[in-house]
Amino acid sequence: MPFIQSGMKAATRALPDPKAPDIDLARLSAGGDTGAFRLLMRRHNQKLFRTARAILRDDAEAEEAVQEAWLAAFNGFAEFRGDSQLSTWLVRIVANESLGRRRRAKRGAEVIPISVDDPDMPTEDNTPDNTPGAAPDAQAMRSEMRHLIESRIDKLPDAFRAVFVLRAVEEMSVEETAAALGIPEATVRTRFFRAKGLLRESLSREIDVAVEGAFEFLGARCDRISDAVIARLGGQTTS
Repeated sequence: MPFIQSGMKAATRALPDPKAPDIDLARLSAGGDTGAFRLLMRRHNQKLFRTARAILRDDAEAEEAVQEAWLAAFNGFAEFRGDSQLSTWLVRIVANESLGRRRRAKRGAEVIPISVDDPDMPTEDNTPDNTPGAAPDAQAMRSEMRHLIESRIDKLPDAFRAVFVLRAVEEMSVEETAAALGIPEATVRTRFFRAKGLLRESLSREIDVAVEGAFEFLGARCDRISDAVIARLGGQTTS
């Protein structure tokens, strides 16, 4: 499928300012600036992966959803007017892509959409209490707790999970989360409150310490997404 308008003139561009606003990078990307587009991807890959992962609960599927979302965003940069933050716009794209993948995977089975207010509650979780003691390696302890946090987030109801990841892990505001997911702000507040209650039942005090590192998507994994998207665009961007 065509990613950008044909007839783009190749040009030699200086490397974009790493501190450049998102809107400026989006405009440069729309003009075919690979450096600006790669910088945008590095800046937002983790947020988009966490969003997709919250909906799909599968790392590989989430990575594919992020790639497709970036390709869709690349097509839409020229029309982006800046009425909302670019990050909110991107999260909305990846959320829609992820929801579409989940529906297709169900092959017509009933899927609880993100806008449902009263999803089924999860079954009782019998995961053992792994409250860390006096571990000799604090870093290993945090890693273990992070994996525990991830497993518990995965067990949240579908409608709660995406809200929790955007609010608690990505620290998006109520307004941003509502705009990104297309739900009322009151619904965001309710689901976030209920999600935290479910997690605290099993995680207690550790939740606020470990949640900030959940679902890391940096370094090589971030570069792999960026490289794959650039490769799929072929010669339609310039270095």
